[in-house]
Amino acid sequence: MSAENYASTMPHVMAVYGRSPLAFERGEGVRLYSTDGEVYLDCVAGIATNGLGHANPVLIEALTRQAHKLWHVSNIYKIPEQEALAKRLTDASFADVVFFANSGAEAVECALKTARKYHSANGSPERYEIIGFEGAFHGRTYATINAAGNESYIEGFGPRLPGYVQAKFGDWDDVRFKIGPNTAGVIIEPVQGEGGARSLSPAQMLELREICTQAGILLIYDEIQCGMGRSGKLYAYEWAPGAEPDIMTIAKALGGGFPIGACLATQEAARGMLVGAHGSTFGGNPLAMAVGIAAFDELAKPALLDHVNKVGNAMRQQLERLKEQYSDIVLDIRGKGLLIGIKLGPNNRDFMVMARDHKLLIAGGGDNCIRMLPPLNITLEEAEEAVQRLEMACKAMRNAAQA
Repeated sequence: MSAENYASTMPHVMAVYGRSPLAFERGEGVRLYSTDGEVYLDCVAGIATNGLGHANPVLIEALTRQAHKLWHVSNIYKIPEQEALAKRLTDASFADVVFFANSGAEAVECALKTARKYHSANGSPERYEIIGFEGAFHGRTYATINAAGNESYIEGFGPRLPGYVQAKFGDWDDVRFKIGPNTAGVIIEPVQGEGGARSLSPAQMLELREICTQAGILLIYDEIQCGMGRSGKLYAYEWAPGAEPDIMTIAKALGGGFPIGACLATQEAARGMLVGAHGSTFGGNPLAMAVGIAAFDELAKPALLDHVNKVGNAMRQQLERLKEQYSDIVLDIRGKGLLIGIKLGPNNRDFMVMARDHKLLIAGGGDNCIRMLPPLNITLEEAEEAVQRLEMACKAMRNAAQA
């Protein structure tokens, strides 16, 4: 669809999204109900954001209760709900302190500034360079698109920002080569989302941790998409004990659909983040924190994390069968937990339309992948239904190619 056609569908909204023709009026669990009366199985979940499904009663109750009390106050005052959620996050992770923002991109901005400030506070302001990775996605702000280095996102926005370089994903020799006297840290997604659902092995995470420690630089994990239970553990780095980061970003499912981002850090890594070093108008306000507390308490339950692994393993087994049956369509199964990537033979955008025709919503991804990102509380029966609809799309895709 051309930019002109995008604009014509919503003429008063800036035409920066490649929107499908769908519009939804309500959701319930894993189902979305369109304005024209159709029902879809949602394996996009707001791009891994609706981790507890649509209209989750626990989140509705938390939001409604807080909405009757207090929505917003400035961060010039104490906000008890911030401390309550921050304690939950730090008690369950490597971190000591948290900064709250409104989105994943803002959380990454904080992480990048924190890494640079750390070295400045240690008397090495020349150490400002951040090493990212090909295929990464860290958000759409000017700093985050430069950290990821995707040319299609950078083009047309003027000169590249200094201080950002990219290495090959999983190529630690390339990382070693690019570490220099100006390097402040490394930022990486333990499981890539937009980049094609590629995941690091525990051994790879441990090796990268050792590289950063030996070089005296900070390790930043971007767990905005793969965190909060999506991988089958609360945080994906937990699959590699000993590979804990110095800084980590989370968002998406942290608010269950309500805009919340967070940058977590050790006390040492955050030593430069003093009064005036950073801030946010809306970040961490009482309304967001109330929803975040409710979402975290659900997502952190061991029973839910066990469920993610059970359903994820079941879906992977079914998808491997699909790969054998439709080897011309399904080339590879990737990812971890319920962040499932499927590398395709046919164009992934065409396949997304075909799946939509069979009332299945899936996300796109790099390397000609599609992603299945259902709510983490999807049932085994619903997961099986999703694979069945995916199979129907594969059959339709093959028939179309043979016609």
